[in-house]
Amino acid sequence: MKEMEMSSKKMMNCVVNGENSNTVDWRGRASNPSKHGGMRAATFVLGLQAFEIMGIAAVGNNLITYVMNEMHFSLSSSANIVTNFVGTVFILALLGGYLSDSYLGCFWTMLIFGFVELSGFILLSVQAHLPQLKPPPCIDQQYCEEAKGFKALIFFVALYLVALGSGCVKPNMIAHGADQFNQTDPNQSKKLSTYFNAAYFAFSMGELIALTVLVWVQTHSGMDVGFGVSAAVMAMGLITLVSGTLYYRNKPPQGSIITPIAQVFVAAILKRKQVCPSNPDMLYGSQNHTLNNNIVALSSDSAKLVHTQRFRFLDKACIKLQDGINTKESPWRLCTMTQVEQVKILISVIPIFACTIIFNTILAQLQTFSVQQGNSMNTHLTNSFKIPPASLQAIPYIILIILVPLYDTFFVPFARKFTNHESGITPLQRIGTGLFLVTFSMISAAIMEKIRRDKSVISNQTISIFWITPQFLIFGISEMLTAVGLIEFFYKQSLKGMQAFLTAMTYCSYSFGFYFSSILVSLVNKISSSTSSNHKGWLSDNNLNNDRLDLFYWLLAVLSFLNFLNYLFWSKWYSGNIPSRSSSQIQEFETNGDDCLLKV
Repeated sequence: MKEMEMSSKKMMNCVVNGENSNTVDWRGRASNPSKHGGMRAATFVLGLQAFEIMGIAAVGNNLITYVMNEMHFSLSSSANIVTNFVGTVFILALLGGYLSDSYLGCFWTMLIFGFVELSGFILLSVQAHLPQLKPPPCIDQQYCEEAKGFKALIFFVALYLVALGSGCVKPNMIAHGADQFNQTDPNQSKKLSTYFNAAYFAFSMGELIALTVLVWVQTHSGMDVGFGVSAAVMAMGLITLVSGTLYYRNKPPQGSIITPIAQVFVAAILKRKQVCPSNPDMLYGSQNHTLNNNIVALSSDSAKLVHTQRFRFLDKACIKLQDGINTKESPWRLCTMTQVEQVKILISVIPIFACTIIFNTILAQLQTFSVQQGNSMNTHLTNSFKIPPASLQAIPYIILIILVPLYDTFFVPFARKFTNHESGITPLQRIGTGLFLVTFSMISAAIMEKIRRDKSVISNQTISIFWITPQFLIFGISEMLTAVGLIEFFYKQSLKGMQAFLTAMTYCSYSFGFYFSSILVSLVNKISSSTSSNHKGWLSDNNLNNDRLDLFYWLLAVLSFLNFLNYLFWSKWYSGNIPSRSSSQIQEFETNGDDCLLKV
């Protein structure tokens, strides 16, 4: 009995050491748990995250004002430029995740593309400062020359340099910070959950400073100075990142992450006429361990995953046709069960990912039309001080920098007593709660826009800008739940060497949400203009008093609630497909190429 207990301890040491041996320090040598990783190392990454979001939020959240007032695009065109820009930032996160996991690693990807983003900020600042790079001032309100030709080219080159840099940096900040924690250690695993909340706290602090101090600078000192400040804070973020070099535990790139996925689909198609065995143990690479002379070999070939019944067509990729121990089939014709299960996980998380697209479509409205709402309201705080409408988005972050620490300090330990889950509630439950709450953000926005419009059109009164506070506040709380839950959910999927890419998928949800916003605005305008007596769409006029933004917000509220019901179905389906593990099963781990041999 004592011998078995000692063997168990050795096994756990092997697992932990195996996980550590797969990470290296800045010299490429195996990382040391006492010197590398942990919250100390993650703090430097959190610093970069705060500075990076500070720089890009100051640009993105007030970009519609710059595009309309100085580049002279129309309201609908300006809204689409902003949403397309933000959408591009987030879809490029896939590129950053792929390059990181496959070739560069998180640190070098952040460093290289951080400088790309910095160059974009500098170019934006130069254009905003030089009159010859902008269209001439408006002659009157009826005629303004829109930016064209070389001037438009410089603007879009600068804008999409920022998009390329930020897109590739974002997923790696989250992944690299999370990589500092050893998930096979229960204590470290709990700290990982704390890290995700800390990451959102850093995000909230960056957003808060951007939407108050930096937007105020843009409003009072000019957009050229504002863009210059964004460049300065991005430079500070890169300095912070480099300062933690000695403390990082880095996961080396694994080679192309697309090839193993493609191999599963190719092998399954080539063997489509084969019949899957009823016993999954007959599939190639299915056993978690093999016994031979009382030796248990835990192979580093792959961290074994439990076989599931979902998408059984893919199991055909594991059917071994050739006989003989030494006969090997091409990896494009024969895949391991673990490899197949990883692909199943990727397919299974797609519906969860898709359910957050409407959520981010709502975010797009808060960064465009809600800012224009603020421009149509009384922005005076005192007789001499005006609140920049873009700064309204700082309201939820003021609340969140208080709520996030309270959530992690009090709610998580309290909920953990009842759920026994390291995060208090599961990431799926956290996402669902956020998706439910966001509906009320749009309901609040619709009611307030109706009041604002009626006061302005009928009574010629301008109400205070603070009346639209609730829609930002409710959305901020729902974002804390949904965004952090989604990142934690994706990062903790059992996919070796794909953490940055999976984290990038969470940002893709933002991308699709903003792109869908552009499509939805155009579609609503087209349909509503064809059914109205004056042939004008809900959002076709540059004057919100002539538009029906309130009806558009009601439409989003309905779509949001239907999306929540859709999420309930898919989250239940996903949970029903997760196999239960027995206590004797060995947790997933990673090694650096050597097998751990344990006598029992």
